Amino acid sequence: MIPAAAPIIGQEEQDAVLRVLQSGMIAQGPEVSAFETEFADLVAGAECVAVNSGTSALHMGLIAAGVQAGDEVIVPSFTFAATGNSVALAGATPVFADIEPDYFCLDPGAVEAAITERTVGIMPVHLYGHPANMTELRRIADARGLAIYEDAAQAHGAELDGKRVGSFGTFGAFSLYPTKNMTSGEGGMVTTGDPQLARMVRLLRNQGMEKRYENEVVGFNTRMTDVHAAIGRAQLRKLADWTAKRQANAKFLDENLRGVVVPPVADNATHVYHQYTIRLVGGQRDEFVRQLADKGVGSGVYYPIPTHQLPSFEIDVDLPETARAAAEVVSLPVHPSLTQSDLEKIVESVNAVATAGA
Repeated sequence: MIPAAAPIIGQEEQDAVLRVLQSGMIAQGPEVSAFETEFADLVAGAECVAVNSGTSALHMGLIAAGVQAGDEVIVPSFTFAATGNSVALAGATPVFADIEPDYFCLDPGAVEAAITERTVGIMPVHLYGHPANMTELRRIADARGLAIYEDAAQAHGAELDGKRVGSFGTFGAFSLYPTKNMTSGEGGMVTTGDPQLARMVRLLRNQGMEKRYENEVVGFNTRMTDVHAAIGRAQLRKLADWTAKRQANAKFLDENLRGVVVPPVADNATHVYHQYTIRLVGGQRDEFVRQLADKGVGSGVYYPIPTHQLPSFEIDVDLPETARAAAEVVSLPVHPSLTQSDLEKIVESVNAVATAGA
């Protein structure tokens, strides 16, 4: 079976972990600080604060930005639940807006229609590694006096007009979960151009302390360990090559798949292909996935249930493009571990299933 995702852990990561274990400094320490400094190169020099998950990055960022009860933040429903969860955990209300049909990211027109007097911010998700339409979202935010909080969990190194995601808004939040384009084993990163917001995130992640036992605010324990940071540092050095391989794999799939809608890329965007997501227009998606698996090709459906329809929210709102995407999308393997033989097998299998009976 060709897996849908394949985390790559090499000798460099193993050596880094052993180095930390032998140092005796296992919790947050010099490795975390070095990882934050090095990660800044990925986000145009923004200040970086490491935490224990992508969800924590969103949660800490929102609280540090002053989001609170009574506020509304506009989010997509077609994404992982952590996006809406983080807003709710900050005490605010996630307001779900529809997506653009091509890139699966927030539709600026839907965002504009969802703004109320309680709206304080917009949280676009750079879904699957393709940047959201930050040009239009920035225009709307500036015109209405709103903040932008970027969910860049899946978009390490993605760009729009030559500008890296995670550097457009008040803050950006990255995930370092094992299946992401790079990992720290488990972890997240808050990126911001605001030194005061960065300091607040550092307080929040460490029980509200900058100096030991001098708690300035009510905080959490969302620190990253040096063990995880050491893995992240090793992975960060490989990210550019892995991204190029993902993009080359996607190009091969683009040029050879038949009977499905391949993912378009905006002219001004750099897609980093966390997922290579096709559409099956009018197809039987679950049967398609089953038949691919029978042929030895793994796949994933991200996301079959829109967040607003989950039991945790159950909000009655009409999001037609979100509903259509949830019924039609399938993500194929695109990860750097794929061989040419794997790519050819994926193409042969998808084409056989997609064009059967055509």
